[in-house]
Amino acid sequence: MGEESPAPAKVYYDGCPGCAMDRKKETQSGVPYKELLFVATVTFVSALPITSLFPFLYFMIKDLHVAPREEDIGFYAGFLGAAYMVGRGVASVFWGVAADRVGRKPVLAFSVFSVIVFNTLFGLSVKYWMAIATRFLLGALNGFLAPVKAYSIEVCPPDQQALGISVVSTAWGMGVIIGPAIGGYLAQPVKQYPHLFHEKSVFGRFPYLLPCLCISFLATLVLISCIWLPETLHKHKGLERAVEMVEGTTTQESAEPPKKSLLRNWPLMSSIISYCVFSLHDTAYSEIFSLWTVSDRKYGGLSFASKDVGQVLTVAGASLLVYQIFAYRWIDKVLGPINSTRISSALSIPIIAAYPFMTHLSGIRLGVPLYIAAMLKSVFAITRTTGTSLLQNNAVPQEQRGAANGIATTAMSLSKAFAPAGAGILFSWAQKRQHAAFFPGDQMVFLLLNLTEVIGLVLTFKPFLAVPQQYKQ
Repeated sequence: MGEESPAPAKVYYDGCPGCAMDRKKETQSGVPYKELLFVATVTFVSALPITSLFPFLYFMIKDLHVAPREEDIGFYAGFLGAAYMVGRGVASVFWGVAADRVGRKPVLAFSVFSVIVFNTLFGLSVKYWMAIATRFLLGALNGFLAPVKAYSIEVCPPDQQALGISVVSTAWGMGVIIGPAIGGYLAQPVKQYPHLFHEKSVFGRFPYLLPCLCISFLATLVLISCIWLPETLHKHKGLERAVEMVEGTTTQESAEPPKKSLLRNWPLMSSIISYCVFSLHDTAYSEIFSLWTVSDRKYGGLSFASKDVGQVLTVAGASLLVYQIFAYRWIDKVLGPINSTRISSALSIPIIAAYPFMTHLSGIRLGVPLYIAAMLKSVFAITRTTGTSLLQNNAVPQEQRGAANGIATTAMSLSKAFAPAGAGILFSWAQKRQHAAFFPGDQMVFLLLNLTEVIGLVLTFKPFLAVPQQYKQ
């Protein structure tokens, strides 16, 4: 009488990689640096090609001779920028389900391999249709995002999961920022570095191949390192669930609650909706920022060279690394994912509103505020992305995590597919109304960017956002 029944014993299965990872997490304390390094490198190289074309996209469309007028370049650039996200939106659920069936490791390795092949082919494009096709296939076959988010949660003990997701978000953020830096510095090498590259060389014929080859080389190194990548998915013969809990001689399999439909999981779906709005904003911002900085001042731009854009984005990427190492874990501990998302979204609004007024500046008076704004905007974007990703991954059990991230990636990719196409059309339209009385040209572009930011901010409050149980106070 009065004796407490013993706690159920967790059973580990020999040969199951998921059980091996769980056992390792129980016996080892601290941060899993090795596994998170794999997460960071895979995410980084997979994210590099997504935005690496933005600094030279304007010039590439011009060289492909598809735009009848200079003002129409933004229109065609938008569809090329959207091709990757359309491809990813089509295939992301498939890759998420595949990661739940065959494992995280094979999907991640194949995704890195697709970067090597199709990113190189994109650099060899000499026709607009070829550039569109290779970007679409790169997006469709690079299914890394859903499994890598699940993987980053599964290699970390519960108290380190925020760090795991933040590593994905930071590596992703650095990839989509350093990618344009690589594109800006290495595109058109014959024109930028005539003393190193001859006009009749392969880089003279294919002026956008060098940045693609650089990214493909990095992806090759990461693909080789995937040999040592540990699997985390539970694979129990004859069992569908991850780890069986047994008490005495009886099994509790019949007591396992039925799996909740992902589409009816409102904490998951509400976080995905806000995630999609923020993703749409961030992608539109990336394209508009690159197009705005390289366009002529008579059209409301800054008349930057692609190398100048690359330099700004490199500094912004370095700020992400500093933020991740010294600040994010403390911010997440103090504010939590929900409040940090709200605050970072609110602080992004005045930064975006300031951009169109920078066209009246030059020299150091332009450089200082532009660099500060780009760094802060990158930090706030990563904070938002990390917060919403944490909410998503903690709204589902492990056996549904890959599929849940697949749904999130599909929805996010479709929003990101619309973003560059819409941003390109909007930018092209804005360049034709620089002298309008109501929000002329570039001011209208950044006003609409801020509108999407405000919508995303509103969606982080009740009744739009349902909070997972562990974050309820």
